Amino acid sequence: MSVVIVVGAQWGDEGKGKVVDILAEKAEAVVRYGGGANAGHTLVIGGRKLVTHLIPSGVLHPGKACVLGDGMVVDPQTLLEEIAACQDRGLLAGGELKVGEGAHVILPYHRLVEGLREEQRKAIGTTRRGIGPAYEAKVARRGVRIRDLFRPARLRELVTQNVDELSPLILHLGGTPPTASDQATWVDEALAAGERLRPFVCDTSRWVHDAIVAGKHVLFEGAQGGLLDIDHGTYPYVTSSSTIAAGACQGVGIGPSKIDKVIGITKAYATRVGGGPFPTELHGDAGENLRKAGGEYGATTGRPRRCGWLDLPALRLGVRLSGMDGLALTKLDVLGGLPEVSACVAYKLDGRELDELPQDPDDVARAEPVYASWPGWGPIGDARTIDALPDPARRYIDAIERLAGVPFTMVSVGADRAETILLRDAF
Repeated sequence: MSVVIVVGAQWGDEGKGKVVDILAEKAEAVVRYGGGANAGHTLVIGGRKLVTHLIPSGVLHPGKACVLGDGMVVDPQTLLEEIAACQDRGLLAGGELKVGEGAHVILPYHRLVEGLREEQRKAIGTTRRGIGPAYEAKVARRGVRIRDLFRPARLRELVTQNVDELSPLILHLGGTPPTASDQATWVDEALAAGERLRPFVCDTSRWVHDAIVAGKHVLFEGAQGGLLDIDHGTYPYVTSSSTIAAGACQGVGIGPSKIDKVIGITKAYATRVGGGPFPTELHGDAGENLRKAGGEYGATTGRPRRCGWLDLPALRLGVRLSGMDGLALTKLDVLGGLPEVSACVAYKLDGRELDELPQDPDDVARAEPVYASWPGWGPIGDARTIDALPDPARRYIDAIERLAGVPFTMVSVGADRAETILLRDAF
């Protein structure tokens, strides 16, 4: 038995989908523990692409349990669409999907509020899918949970309560409050979605606990990245949930003593979507060329990602926050062809040298990145062992491993599942 958490070490979009897909071959259950459809994982196997938003990346392995934990926020319509897309490909045909009855539900008024906020204030860069307002309702103790979709009277009462509380805010933001007819339609749609989801719903906390006790390999799949954590990320430019490894225990409902290993994921460079500090960002042609080479457009929104050099102080912070035992390096191939590759190795701030990213946004804005550079390399997509990589690529890998302070477990040299160098067994 082994229980492994996979978590992003940067600002999200690190390639968790591919890494989880590879590790899921040995796992018997893959569990999402936080976030919602703001997380998009692009999986490429044999040249065919599948994008998942809610269902864990292990879905491409028939027979593996795919669990949505209670810490998630779920749009029922989005989940049903995703289930249908997977079933059209012959997936999820054997009852593999488990949906936590305690997970919170995203409803249309959540999306309305989030969209208005993005229009009226300095944009955080949300996906406008209602994630933040759904988590707000959860903390305010007026959230709708999956189990409420099977209780019509309770659902109607909760929707009415939420709309009553949100209507003044909607007016303040320049929107039109939902009518009674809107609310009735939303309730009817949610109840119908609940009936379609009923076969998948269960007590996922107990299910995962029993799987661990039974000696199964369980893989926890994080959403976004550690630097977007609501408590420890680059606040306020963060997501609305815990994205570090500790969030897995909270979001699923298991004790930390059950966790055996934490694997972090980092790109060979850095990206960020939306607003927020990004000291190593490349602008102009340099940033655009890296974006095009890496296909850096959001799997969920299609938005172009900001691109820059690898930030090792930020990576060290991510490693520390999640207690990572190892790292998976992705998109090393994207840097192929560059004459020189750079990375930030420290920051200078007020006469001091910092080995971690400052956590106050004003300090980040004032901090001066200290860069190191390495010779570039050519195409590496055919490499299947570390020794098959060009010397400059190996030197870059060695430097990241040394400066991050944890060993690599795998190196990705292309988008396809087969384009991977496996170094250590995560389980």
